[in-house]
Amino acid sequence: MIIENKNVLFQGIKDLLYNARAYVIKTVNSAMVITYFEIGRLIIEHEQGGQEKALYGEETLKQLSIELTNEFGKGFSATNLKQMRTFYLTYGKGQTLSAKFTISWSHYVFLMRLEPNERNFYEIEAAQNNWSLRELKRQFDSALYDRLQLSRNKDEVKALSEKGQVITTPQDAIKDPYILEFLGLKEDKSYSESELEQAIIDKIEHFLLELGKGFSFVGRQQRFTFGEEHFFVDLVFYNRLLRCFVIIDLKLGKLKHQDLGQIQMYVNYYDRYVKTEDENPTIGIVLCKDKENSLVEITLPKDNQQIFASAYQTYLPTKEEWTAQLVDIETSLDE
Repeated sequence: MIIENKNVLFQGIKDLLYNARAYVIKTVNSAMVITYFEIGRLIIEHEQGGQEKALYGEETLKQLSIELTNEFGKGFSATNLKQMRTFYLTYGKGQTLSAKFTISWSHYVFLMRLEPNERNFYEIEAAQNNWSLRELKRQFDSALYDRLQLSRNKDEVKALSEKGQVITTPQDAIKDPYILEFLGLKEDKSYSESELEQAIIDKIEHFLLELGKGFSFVGRQQRFTFGEEHFFVDLVFYNRLLRCFVIIDLKLGKLKHQDLGQIQMYVNYYDRYVKTEDENPTIGIVLCKDKENSLVEITLPKDNQQIFASAYQTYLPTKEEWTAQLVDIETSLDE
């Protein structure tokens, strides 16, 4: 009993210290970002008289860098001062300071090179999902913004840059393709569906990030029995934003219409025997190596809101490969 009480005491103090540390880091980061913004403002006002397109003195920045470094130490190179200047030019219009900066300086340095709509989207998502800089770069490299645009009309695309990814319908939660480079499965090596599944389980936190907002893991190989026959659902998740189960069936090869029929049966079972009355209909996703949109369209009903087929890739494409793939996908959707 004494040991148990000590464990409770230790856990309580540990949680308190971790929360305090996180608060201090967040406060310091916020103060740093605001300070760098103000430094950028002062540089602009001094060197350019506040004019965005006016020339500024390289020598002035170099001398300022030397003086600040002598006084405050590292962090004030001429390059960093230029970044602060760019930071002010990028974010100097619009909201108040208190409402504007929600992520770290390192995040903003990365985001400043993006075009406005894309930058706004990734800034919102990084803040809402607590992305580290590494995760932000990974989401950008996997072209999350581009992938989400493909299934949206012009108004919805505009909303991405203003609100980030908002999950209100099943379609909002679906990506195509899913990028699974973090699994470590080589594109030119053979592997089984069970190995693919195990790799996902081993990297479940990364997989949840790739799935997107609101997902929590329920289980793997979830068995149910119907008509004295056993069936196994590869992966089961729950989305708290949509308030429904999301079941995933993994396929290595090209999608077949039988695969859609199978996931439909799984979805029907969950809707009739697992979900409660106050939960929304189950979503089923066939995650496959390759698919034809025409096959999916002719197999599923026109008003389909529950069954989806998405491709997956086990490598991170280059920017050139992404451009080519997006053109192919857009052409396929148009057809």
